[in-house]
Amino acid sequence: MRFDLADLRLFLHIAECGSITAGAERAHLALASASARVRGMEEALGVALLERGRRGVEPTPAGRALVHHATLVLHQIERMRGELGDYAKGLKGRVRLLSNTAAAAEFLPDPLARFLTAHPNVDVDLEERPSHAIVEAVAGGLADLGVVADTVALGDLETLPFRQDQLVVVTSREHPLASRRTAAFREVMGEPFVGLNPGSALQEHLNQHAARAGRSLAFRVRVGGFDALCRLVERGVGIGIGPEAAARRHRRTMAIRIVRLTDPWAPRRLTLCARRFDDLPLHARRLVEELRA
Repeated sequence: MRFDLADLRLFLHIAECGSITAGAERAHLALASASARVRGMEEALGVALLERGRRGVEPTPAGRALVHHATLVLHQIERMRGELGDYAKGLKGRVRLLSNTAAAAEFLPDPLARFLTAHPNVDVDLEERPSHAIVEAVAGGLADLGVVADTVALGDLETLPFRQDQLVVVTSREHPLASRRTAAFREVMGEPFVGLNPGSALQEHLNQHAARAGRSLAFRVRVGGFDALCRLVERGVGIGIGPEAAARRHRRTMAIRIVRLTDPWAPRRLTLCARRFDDLPLHARRLVEELRA
């Protein structure tokens, strides 16, 4: 059984993406080479590692076992690199960090900039996902760290407090809601919305709450970020919902109003999570220290 580190990294990418093609792209391999590596692993083990379907691939029970052990091996390699970094300056570390929309847009850029400037040999893979998907990925060993809202069940993951977050409605100055200080989500669900693009963790969160109320949000337009959302709201296109910290920052330069949501899920504590913080590679532990500074 001869697997190299490239095989293990490739298989983790495929398992995470649910696609050999996407996994090959992430591993910077040609599709034919990636497929050949997977077949080689399956032949070496004498068992199928992937179930192939019309919508992609999914690890078999043996594949899930390989994901578990590959994660342990690669984490140990990363830990070795971090701890030997003072002696081997050419080695680079990488931290896989998953975050919900609020943290990725508002609370992570500054500490990440400080960390990356101070640690030029460390890269951070930052990806936005819904909180429940982050918990699954961290628990499954597909990410080192996650930043999630504390409204999600965290299971056996270890946690540390990160930031406070409050969701608010953003309106133009002329909108009928602009004179109000607070509103419930059910009061604004019938309004035309400026939303975030499909795949946004925050937008998925809001869509789920609307669905629980038996409603769906009516989007006039969907955009890629909160800055563009606020600009369209300022022009009267519709209302939007986002983190209060970001809304207050944009209010300095835009003619918008902020209305606090009163729903129990609107105030959120953002939490750092990991399988075991002490087991993280050294550079990942240093990133945790910077995020909590």
